Amino acid sequence: MMNQRLTDNKIILVKRKTRLDDLIARFNTINQARFYIEHLGSDFSDYVREDEQYKLAVSQAYSQLEELGRVQVVDREFVPNFIFGETDLVVAVGQDGLVANTLKYLSNQLLIGVNPDPARWDGVLLPFTVSDLKLVVQDVFKQRRHIQEVSMAKAALNDGQTIYAVNDLFIGQRTHVSARYGIQWGECHENQSSSGIIVSTGLGSTGWLKSVLAGAVSIVNGISDKKKQVQQEKSLPWNIDYLYFSVREPFPSKTSGAELVFGKVTKGAPLTILSQMPENGVIFSDGIENDYLKFTSGIEAVISVAEKKGHLVV
Repeated sequence: MMNQRLTDNKIILVKRKTRLDDLIARFNTINQARFYIEHLGSDFSDYVREDEQYKLAVSQAYSQLEELGRVQVVDREFVPNFIFGETDLVVAVGQDGLVANTLKYLSNQLLIGVNPDPARWDGVLLPFTVSDLKLVVQDVFKQRRHIQEVSMAKAALNDGQTIYAVNDLFIGQRTHVSARYGIQWGECHENQSSSGIIVSTGLGSTGWLKSVLAGAVSIVNGISDKKKQVQQEKSLPWNIDYLYFSVREPFPSKTSGAELVFGKVTKGAPLTILSQMPENGVIFSDGIENDYLKFTSGIEAVISVAEKKGHLVV
């Protein structure tokens, strides 16, 4: 196969654990996992089918990629600490979340999102199936594929730490108690107590942010005679140079306000947040709660459009 390889650069194949893998890790054996699921009245065979299909897809992807270049397999849990080479090509086989949570750790590397099971998963970030992979990779090496730029959000802390997001950032408490902080946007400043702040990119604007806005409108409609619609741009470009922020459930009181709750973050108007939480304050991105930065009293976060973009093969 060596003479068929198109490049000496590495191809990084990113994979994830399946639900069955997680169950076995929790219950030690597949039989104990089966007993637990079936005891609850659920269909264990669905876990097995998903696992078999996913691992078949990863195996087939590896076989195809091995003919084209040097392949290194990386599990999702190791991606945050993995050092990607400048010329590496990255292939993520999984759901949209795997693509998003890989993309934010890349710099200029190209990423190909592969749907391992189209009958099971939709995929905004998964334009290809395993059967497409060999042709797509060859096209990438020959620069015949369109590359979609994806803007990211960035939180930079005054202790030197940073975190990026492809879809959204969450700033708040790890638990369900109220988050307390000071927020500044342009010339406006306010101390707040809320369920946290969501900051969304163009790609993420149809996800968590949309659900927050839809819920707010539904509440207003429920207590008002005048019906309102969610005023939100549709199908925002993925490479826009601004972000949206929304404060969840702000609580007005003698010491906290609820006026500065929604806006657009631009290069000229970043969002600054100063934590007033002695403990459990966090900032995490793209729904991965375990990969977070501590955001406790005295830590200040500047939220802005990231200086880098993701590069997704389409």
